[in-house]
Amino acid sequence: MKKSKTIGIILAYNCANLLENIYQRIPKNVFYKIIIVDDGSKDNSSKIAKRIGVPFYTHSHVGYGGNIKYGLQKAFNLGADYAVEIHGDGQYNPAAIPQALKKIQQGYDFVTGSRFIKPANPMKDGMPFSRYSANIFLSFLTRSILHLNLSEFHTGFRVYSKKLFDTVRFKGTSDDYIYSFEIILQAHFAHLHIGEVPVRCEYKKDHTSINYRKSFIYSVQVLFVLMKYILAKSGMQIEIFGKKSAFSPSS
Repeated sequence: MKKSKTIGIILAYNCANLLENIYQRIPKNVFYKIIIVDDGSKDNSSKIAKRIGVPFYTHSHVGYGGNIKYGLQKAFNLGADYAVEIHGDGQYNPAAIPQALKKIQQGYDFVTGSRFIKPANPMKDGMPFSRYSANIFLSFLTRSILHLNLSEFHTGFRVYSKKLFDTVRFKGTSDDYIYSFEIILQAHFAHLHIGEVPVRCEYKKDHTSINYRKSFIYSVQVLFVLMKYILAKSGMQIEIFGKKSAFSPSS
């Protein structure tokens, strides 16, 4: 049987001082390859990547979502069967990676890491109450609309399968933070199999979480994307919920 190839994508975004730390914490034995993708930041990410011997790829700054999409294209073009999103600031505990890979290799197309499987954990880890309550509300609303039993929909820990990459389209999706929510709805709309595993998150040390203004904008965007999902389910043609073209890997 062919051994599955898993590529870890470390997302670098002005967090060069934390890159080496997260690299050392990653369980490397589960990966075929680890790469760093950078969205044009002006820090020393490339120098650190060279020092630790990790392939480094950079592109024009387009935002968090754009960096995820760039990383996914790079990983699957390099032959990955699965790709793991790893935040360069180390906020999400990489110890959850082996369990997430085990789950996706059991037949899931998309696996997310949830901080809310045990609802008390986020507050123990230092999540601000305003973000905690907003996440609870938005996840409840999303769960009610999608009829998808996930405990959280707003996480930065995800494992992507080649099937997911070949199914959903990038055209029309956001290059900002909301893309991490859009892709969950895209996967569900396409009837892909989505699962979750528990993950812990560190809020008490340095990290690159979005500020409160961007959090508010993100919340409004969530409602807008949910509205587009409802319209697509009713039969309206919505670009991000269309079928991916077989001829364009970036469509």
